[in-house]
Amino acid sequence: MHTDHTVTVEEAVQVLAMVGDLSMGQPTDQSIRSAALAERLALQDGAAAGTCAHVRLVTLLRWSGCTANASGFTDLLGDDVAGRDAMLTQTLPPGTKMSFTSVAPLARIHCEVSGAIAEAMGLPVEVEVGLRRVWEHFDGGGIPERLTDADIPRLVYYVNLASDLEILTRAHGLEEALRMIAARADRKYPGDLVRLQATHAAQWLEAVEAPPCPTALPVLGERVSLTIVADMIELKLPWLLGYSRRVADLAERAAALAGLSPSQQQCLGRAALMHGIGRAAVPNAVWQRSGKLTTADWEKVRLVPYWTARAGVQIPSLRAEATLASHVYERLDGSGYHRDLEGDTLTLPQRILAAASAYAALCMPRPWRAACDAGEAGRLLAAGVAAGRFCGSAVNAVVTAADGKGLDVAEPAAQRKRLLSERETSVLRRLSLGESNKEVARELQISPSTVRTHVESIFRKLECSTRTAATLKGLTLGLI
Repeated sequence: MHTDHTVTVEEAVQVLAMVGDLSMGQPTDQSIRSAALAERLALQDGAAAGTCAHVRLVTLLRWSGCTANASGFTDLLGDDVAGRDAMLTQTLPPGTKMSFTSVAPLARIHCEVSGAIAEAMGLPVEVEVGLRRVWEHFDGGGIPERLTDADIPRLVYYVNLASDLEILTRAHGLEEALRMIAARADRKYPGDLVRLQATHAAQWLEAVEAPPCPTALPVLGERVSLTIVADMIELKLPWLLGYSRRVADLAERAAALAGLSPSQQQCLGRAALMHGIGRAAVPNAVWQRSGKLTTADWEKVRLVPYWTARAGVQIPSLRAEATLASHVYERLDGSGYHRDLEGDTLTLPQRILAAASAYAALCMPRPWRAACDAGEAGRLLAAGVAAGRFCGSAVNAVVTAADGKGLDVAEPAAQRKRLLSERETSVLRRLSLGESNKEVARELQISPSTVRTHVESIFRKLECSTRTAATLKGLTLGLI
């Protein structure tokens, strides 16, 4: 199928900003407010209009690599969402170990992935460089490269000062926020910019809080596939990679079989690529739990479609897709979430999306179970129909559409070979699942040293230095 999944770059940036805010435990408009503050600071400092546009984009995308290192922050802090919120608000419990050695590798992943996202969307090189250096500090004490002022674009300081002002004021009040920022003058940021922001901070904060907060981006008429949003979300959990793409393909095929219009098919596919937005707000520890979820866990999970629906409020041009996407976990018997709707209120597109997502999930492995084959997945959905949870006609369309086919969204093999060899593609596919070199070697029946050679070649060809960035590029290029 050749359904149009593209959106404007502006729309993609706004979705990615929201996903980033959720991943970092922030309000969903935190990046929007910070971008408005950063632009004011840049203007006050005499920056050109073009630089101000770059500042806004870097601020909105500065969290876009945070899903890629969520597992690392889970290991470091226990809760990747609440832990990173505590980092930003400077409220980590006393004794929390946050050494350069432990954090720098995670920052490197973050910066490389966010830079790769900017590159994939065709954003200006100034934006890409800003994202790759957004955690560096004025005095050379930042991460991951410990660059000094001469190698740090001034826009990085606009972004960090504005972001810290917004977050710390919310957490501690304006007076304390300004004191905390001033304590890092000529360390994290240049002292002259700290003093400049302090002079106008109260006025600027009042302006960006008064509705409506400015959200206009520079005119970005180019278009980019929503798959970049799905891929960014799914970097949070290696076993999710490619899931939303599969749901989109399957839902569109099922919709065609069910006689839905081309516009409904397109909306279904786009909704499928967006339906995981709210998943970013749930800590990895919940998703990885092998036993029964606690009541508190379930309350977090139940909010996933709510946050997805909020994307439609924040980005009105994608309201139809976000609203449809937020019905993905509703069930005919009222046992779904978050609205607890029942059969009479659920439309056929909503029923198809629910069945397609369940089928695709069953056919992929999870930490707590192996993947089902097509026959078993069909039987489990049929049991759901008998129990009154799924719509029979929707399940029939999904199972017929699947038929053991139609879920491979990679580019043709001839195109893959032009960049990676078949063996390199196999190694990259195993790496994307989070496997170590030894595990890849065992699965592919080759030596660990051969795996290392292939990994080095993959990094060189994809121009990456981390496995997560290679995974994102592999997905973007259709290699895996």
